[in-house]
Amino acid sequence: MVRALTIFLWVFVSLGFLALITLPISLQTQFAASLVIAALMGAIKLVDTDGKWRSVALAFGTAIILRYVYWRTTATLPPAHEWQNFIPAFLLYLAEMYGVTMLVLSLFVVAMPLPARPLRGAPSGNCPKVDVFVPSYNEDPELLANTLAAAKSLDYPSDCFTVWLLDDGGTDQKRESENLVEARHATERRTALEALCAGLGVQYLTRARNEHAKAGNLNNGMKHSKGELVAVFDADHAPARDFLLQTVGYFDDDPRLFLVQTPHFFLNPDPIERNLHTFEKMPSENEMFYGIIQRGLDKWNAAFFCGSAAVLRREALDEVNGFSGMSVTEDCETALTLHARGWNSVYVDRPLVAGLQPATFASFIGQRSRWAQGMLQILLLRSPLIKRGLSLSQRLCYLSSMLFWLFPFSRMTFLVAPLFYLFFGLQIFTASGDEFVAYTLGYMLVNMTMQNYLYGPFRWPWISQLYEYVQTLHLLPAVISVLVSPRKPTFRVTAKDESILKDRLSEISWPFFVVFAVLTAAFAATIYRLYAQPYKADVTIVVGGWNLLNLVMAGCSLGVVAERSELTLSRRVKVNRRCEFRMGRNWLPAKVDDVSASGARIQIYGFPNQDVAIDAEGEIRFVTNSGDGTPEVLPVLVRNFEKTKDLSILGLRYVPKTASHYRLVADLIFANSRQWTEFQQARRGNPGLVRGTLWFLRLAFYQTGRGFHYLLRAIGAKGSATQ
Repeated sequence: MVRALTIFLWVFVSLGFLALITLPISLQTQFAASLVIAALMGAIKLVDTDGKWRSVALAFGTAIILRYVYWRTTATLPPAHEWQNFIPAFLLYLAEMYGVTMLVLSLFVVAMPLPARPLRGAPSGNCPKVDVFVPSYNEDPELLANTLAAAKSLDYPSDCFTVWLLDDGGTDQKRESENLVEARHATERRTALEALCAGLGVQYLTRARNEHAKAGNLNNGMKHSKGELVAVFDADHAPARDFLLQTVGYFDDDPRLFLVQTPHFFLNPDPIERNLHTFEKMPSENEMFYGIIQRGLDKWNAAFFCGSAAVLRREALDEVNGFSGMSVTEDCETALTLHARGWNSVYVDRPLVAGLQPATFASFIGQRSRWAQGMLQILLLRSPLIKRGLSLSQRLCYLSSMLFWLFPFSRMTFLVAPLFYLFFGLQIFTASGDEFVAYTLGYMLVNMTMQNYLYGPFRWPWISQLYEYVQTLHLLPAVISVLVSPRKPTFRVTAKDESILKDRLSEISWPFFVVFAVLTAAFAATIYRLYAQPYKADVTIVVGGWNLLNLVMAGCSLGVVAERSELTLSRRVKVNRRCEFRMGRNWLPAKVDDVSASGARIQIYGFPNQDVAIDAEGEIRFVTNSGDGTPEVLPVLVRNFEKTKDLSILGLRYVPKTASHYRLVADLIFANSRQWTEFQQARRGNPGLVRGTLWFLRLAFYQTGRGFHYLLRAIGAKGSATQ
């Protein structure tokens, strides 16, 4: 009886919703309804602090979006026999329906995400044995030293975990290469890393051949280790001391748990954040995924392995013969396989590792190309929608994560669609200006309001569109190649230890200037059409406005590819830690004010009133988090000096000379995960749709000018070089 009543209610509600979507109303009423619902959603967001009305607000927004879909499908496509109009019109329609589909899938995933899980204490009972894997290929030994030292300092019984460096850069295959330079480099690397590991008390492991990339490297590590659990950290991902304390206990709660995943926190900005100067002001791009999407996936038992900052159960991995390696994103593929076998996952929304992102725009695009190709490989070769063993909710979650990477097609379509009318007069959208305002503008307003409602503290208005646009021009060929040949892409390591010595244009920047020039010509065509065809002014204004929006986005992208110089690998993180400083005989009381991956800033009271030479040698002494309370000494060099009324402020660079010094560096930077949470929280503020849009417009206009400044300077430098 109850089941029948539930089915009846669902049918009744669905029919009512269908009637609401198809109800014929005037254009004025349609637009007014869009404004009212957008305002209502904004009001609910302000007053509904506990989220009880969240579903109601999203339901209202969904109704407006589906009304737009109904109108768009039934009233705006040109006749099929007018093929010159119908083909581009239908491609635009497909791009819009893709966007709606992704919005619906996003609503399913994140409409009601799980709240952040509470902090855990030490595991109860016996601590399970953990093998900590740090896979490496070509990373700098100094970068690896920080990660290994941090991993070795984990707050966990020392006899219950073993740290392994899995070195794929020193394999027999590379050391015996016919390329003498490569062979020599691999041999020297292996010798240096073996010595480093011996000094840190870390197990060094390599293999005969570089087979199956990262997945093969991890599987080789499993063959030589026996821990019940496996923790994985990328070479540039150093864990906080409490990483295992906050993750291992979940495996006691659920014997079918295969994964505890934590977010990736980054000490340095990605190229977009660096070049736009937004790293300290705005949430990072990855925070939307780790801050809310993974929590949404976790609700449906679909949070997946992200390649690092995670702990996995060996028993589960053994059941599927280790980490999967068919795609270039072995992490998500492994999670999909295990979810289909009935294993469970948990996501802990607390940054417990600190890593590095690609420094250059070219490396950033290379990383995203690998992600896109890998996720689409899984979509095509593993078919999550029909894979046996997955629940319906898991299928939809994986489908959402994989279909997202088709965005280059829709973004390119939205970019070029206005040009068909402005340059060639094609009618790819059969609607008057009034209809466009009532339906399309109303849809865009409600859509952006919903996005701000869902992701406001994690993603500011227009930033998602910017990230997708700057990736589209270079990702589109990569996406097409994997659709044509799904097995062709191979794993490529992303370079993250780069530095940019001087301001320059990215080596892959030229397509952005070409697109900007084309859109500028389209803007001129808009003005011409308004003058030459005043009887079509309403349509021309609408399409020209669309092109102008694209032009603003293209202008902002010029600032993205105008790369600012930055010599350091990471930004500074605020700390408040007592220490002592010596440069000469006496130790003086001091405080560490902030730290980075390469140095620290300290405040000293009672420092002699004298000039300090740059590169002067000194030492700082402090009590470590993992020691017995005895202060330990780290050698440093003075990089800058500033004298105030009561304090002296010194900028220092670490000069580690022994393996134990790397442990001290790791203790300063990576021991305390709370500082990373505080840094993230300081950037999270929702400017709202209006203020966020105005901020983005100011940003875009400034970055357009900066991009052309870099272009003119590059042309001038090239001209001088040829003379």
